Amino acid sequence: MMTAGWIMSGLFAAFMLLASVVPKLIKHSSAIDSLTQLDWPVKYLTLIAMLELAGVAFFLYPATSLLGAIMFTGILGGALASHLRSGSPLYSHTLFSTYLGFFMWLALWLRDPEFRIAVSLLN
Repeated sequence: MMTAGWIMSGLFAAFMLLASVVPKLIKHSSAIDSLTQLDWPVKYLTLIAMLELAGVAFFLYPATSLLGAIMFTGILGGALASHLRSGSPLYSHTLFSTYLGFFMWLALWLRDPEFRIAVSLLN
């Protein structure tokens, strides 16, 4: 279980870095176009990238992984709200952050036995 969780965590981190953080940091046209379509000012591009980068770092470091997952939940919730407000397609764009968030939390659950125990105590 732990191996699968770490593999999933690596896939999540690689996806976030390559598909979201890096394009924002280099101000790639795809990142600028995405923000513009969602009516977000381009001036927030670097700030969002830095928040995502911090979230990846926190998520991958075992001592702060829960903080990183909570931070990413907020970021992904903001993405969902932005897509919902702009009228993006539901299953491919608006709910994508939900799919990504579920994948991230499942990865954390699989890789962290203490987190599994804490979640089981909630029942």
